[in-house]
Amino acid sequence: MVKNIVVVGSGVMGRGIAYIAAIGGFSTIVVDVNPVALESAKKEINTIFKKGIRYGKLLEVEATDAKNRILYSSNLKETATLADLIIEAVPEKEEIKRAVYEAIEEAAPSHCFFATNTSTMSPTEIGSYGKRPEKTIAMHFFNPVHKMPLIEIIRGLETSDETTEVIKEVAQKMGKEIVVINEFPGFVTSRISALVGNEAFYMLQEGLGTPQEIDKAIKLGLNYPMGPFELGDLVGLDTRLNNLRYLHEKLGEKYRPAPLLEQYVSAGRLGRKSGKGVYDYTIKNEEVLQK
Repeated sequence: MVKNIVVVGSGVMGRGIAYIAAIGGFSTIVVDVNPVALESAKKEINTIFKKGIRYGKLLEVEATDAKNRILYSSNLKETATLADLIIEAVPEKEEIKRAVYEAIEEAAPSHCFFATNTSTMSPTEIGSYGKRPEKTIAMHFFNPVHKMPLIEIIRGLETSDETTEVIKEVAQKMGKEIVVINEFPGFVTSRISALVGNEAFYMLQEGLGTPQEIDKAIKLGLNYPMGPFELGDLVGLDTRLNNLRYLHEKLGEKYRPAPLLEQYVSAGRLGRKSGKGVYDYTIKNEEVLQK
């Protein structure tokens, strides 16, 4: 039974995962080697709690109890010894994920389960970084984690039925809907999202329309809650590009990244987190930057 969750990585996804874990009743530790990032995560998580109270999503006592269930640490190996489940939410780069798994493998107790938050990478490969592939699985959370209702659970080649059932239970206690699928590059949602987002960049590159017009057409014509450029700026254009490169390598030519997307990332236009992406977030009315 999972009682204690360690979330490795205090970025956008790690913060959201820690928040819903605490709301779900789990004792939660957020771990990051960067103390500045940890402090930023703490402030943002506290802000989400305040908004939850303000908008009637949480009672004040519920928020206080959940907040008290979250601790923050820079010591990965020490916190790993306390974990029933470790959810890794570090950047989508093999060398970073490998380093994390090698570190937690040494320290985590024998009963501990491991989940990687990834939108494209193989849980089978990530499971091979340690010695417990049967206890390793992928939990694909969506941004913003506290608002999006789905967790995509992806079984690796050696993921056990026990691990799958445990992670399903954890996800449901976090208040999420789930789908359980078998591993294939890009899973379900990332394959579709990457295609739509990349095609939007090809449209922009070809001069088919402005970003606002393309986003509006997708939202109103296809009933998407966000346009592909709005979504790309939210998740990060560098993240979108990394995912496309991975899918291009694994699944072929239809996922080749649009040159304009590569150009934006090279220019440092990464989206909301950098202040500028397809749109300019330093301008109050979010005026579109031109190519």
